[in-house]
Amino acid sequence: MRAEAGDTLQRQQRSRTGDGMTGAAAADDLPLTALLGRGLCLLLLWVVMIGPAPADLPFGLVASAAGVWASTRLWPGGGTLSLSGIVRFTLRFLAQSVVAGLDVARRAFAGEPDLRPGFATCRSTIPVGLALDSACAVMSLQPGKLPVSAEADGTLHIHCLDLREAIGAQVAADEAAFRRILGPEPRHG
Repeated sequence: MRAEAGDTLQRQQRSRTGDGMTGAAAADDLPLTALLGRGLCLLLLWVVMIGPAPADLPFGLVASAAGVWASTRLWPGGGTLSLSGIVRFTLRFLAQSVVAGLDVARRAFAGEPDLRPGFATCRSTIPVGLALDSACAVMSLQPGKLPVSAEADGTLHIHCLDLREAIGAQVAADEAAFRRILGPEPRHG
């Protein structure tokens, strides 16, 4: 009976403060296989970036462990990603980067570049926080538009090379593609 009351109290506290999963509690909710999977992916990334030198492996293991620790705080066990969404987003991102890069190069080498730089504001449909920060970071990697700030209500301020372009439609398409990366949202009720 006491254990049930304690569990109920914890659930009530979580519902009042958000998901309530911080620190070690987030790691405790992840199965060992998930933690090992994260660690293996990070170690593979280390090997790809640094190389497979055996002398570097201890540093890679420490870096992977630190990455797993950080990931339990940044991406709790309830967060999911869609592999097909990641693949589709990556292909779209690469194609857009090439097109945008060619457009920037064309404008840079023109005698008088036809630009109308300035700031545009768009309302984001991605929740404010880590998801929106990640979406803005990815958008900033593409030439032509650079999210410079996001307000608490989700309003994005974006520096653009050409304000004549449909910035709002481009941001909406970028956000829709980014949302497909995130796994399905849990249904409540």
